[in-house]
Amino acid sequence: MPAPTKAAIETVLDYADATLDASREALFDLLRIPSISAQPDRREDCLRAAEQVRANLAALGFAAETRPTKGLPVVVAHHPGPADYRGPHVLFYGHYDVQPVDPLDLWTSPPFEPRVANGPHGPRFVARGAVDDKGQVMMFLSALRAWHQAGGGIPARVTVLLEGEEEVGSVNLEPFLEAHKADLQADLVLISDTGMWDIDTPAITTSLRGLVFTEVKLRAAKRDLHSGLFGGSALNPINALCAALGGLHDAAGKIQLPGFYDGVREPDAARKAAWQALGFDEAAFLGAIGLRVPAGEHGRGALERLWARPTADINGIWGGYTGAGAKTVIPAEAFAKVSFRLVPGQDPDAVLDSFRRFLRTRVPEDAEVTVEALSAAPGIDLAADSLWSRAAQAVLGEEYGRPAVLMGSGGSIPVVSSFKRILGIDSLLMGFGLDDDQVHSPNEKFEQRCFHHGIRAHVRLLGRFAGG
Repeated sequence: MPAPTKAAIETVLDYADATLDASREALFDLLRIPSISAQPDRREDCLRAAEQVRANLAALGFAAETRPTKGLPVVVAHHPGPADYRGPHVLFYGHYDVQPVDPLDLWTSPPFEPRVANGPHGPRFVARGAVDDKGQVMMFLSALRAWHQAGGGIPARVTVLLEGEEEVGSVNLEPFLEAHKADLQADLVLISDTGMWDIDTPAITTSLRGLVFTEVKLRAAKRDLHSGLFGGSALNPINALCAALGGLHDAAGKIQLPGFYDGVREPDAARKAAWQALGFDEAAFLGAIGLRVPAGEHGRGALERLWARPTADINGIWGGYTGAGAKTVIPAEAFAKVSFRLVPGQDPDAVLDSFRRFLRTRVPEDAEVTVEALSAAPGIDLAADSLWSRAAQAVLGEEYGRPAVLMGSGGSIPVVSSFKRILGIDSLLMGFGLDDDQVHSPNEKFEQRCFHHGIRAHVRLLGRFAGG
């Protein structure tokens, strides 16, 4: 198969445009499956989602299979591309699992009955998983289908790896990568699980914050106590845990763990200037979610705080009686979920150890506190001037008629570091989500405009790779 000409690529793009409704329906079929990896009773639904994407890939000529792990299966599919192919071997990564839907009563429609709604930018898809990550996975599969149907076949050597546990920390992916190193070798990892600068401006993500996610348990008395009989004498674990966690930040927003900022690098002047030139409107960013006053470290710029500074957040706290009416109880236990977003240079294990020491020195003598690490991954910097990044910048410029922004991300994709450490492969993060897509929240959505451009951009990227 000769390298595709510009006319051949335009033919594939025309096909992608003409079959946009079919691509949307294929996405909706996947969105109807409630593949919530965090809930054990949804295991069969997760298996159904895995089988559906496997079958979609097999229909495009991939050698596709679901492979077991200790948890949910991984879908692996290989396509050799043309016999004379000389471009890079692409490993596309995504996930078929989604977040829980709580609180259900805040959804304007059932979360697993996808619908098209009208918004300021035209039609949008509303459903759990619409953008994270089923919609972005199906963009790539739709681009493959366009090449398969209208371009004479898949033009590049492609491996697809889709996991079912990303939303619970990818707990079984690293052992899978270790066990299948030879089978997963490629030249780059392509990931569409990130965002754009705005609806009109594409972006390539060049840095990710890492993550340490923990569950804290504080125990005091051996049983729940009557607050009238024991209040004023017995330790209340909820009070003690709130007091300890309340010291995570000082009045200027600095995190108080000993050694927490060890290894944190200051952004250089050129990077700060580039961020300043983007004209980020923090007031509008916060206003869209009903807030007015920036939080975080004092004296830092908005994008610096979002992209280049670490954070500490209490994500949930509970204990005692939380039902209707009154129950005057001093609980025996209190719990919290606490996470730390890390930047490149920080050691996740050191942060975890420091957090444990921090709590143990701040809880009363009668309290026993334990910290369980649920996930840990470092922050990552990615090369903005790599061959693959330059190729992506070129195709995004062609698709949108304006340069792509090279941006950081406050979020975490821990598998990026896993791919580098275990397989030795760098990642290219070319995503199409927006800040207002309500990821992990009720009424998650994906703009059809972003979905459509995402398909076309991946068509162009595969064509560029096929050209060598």
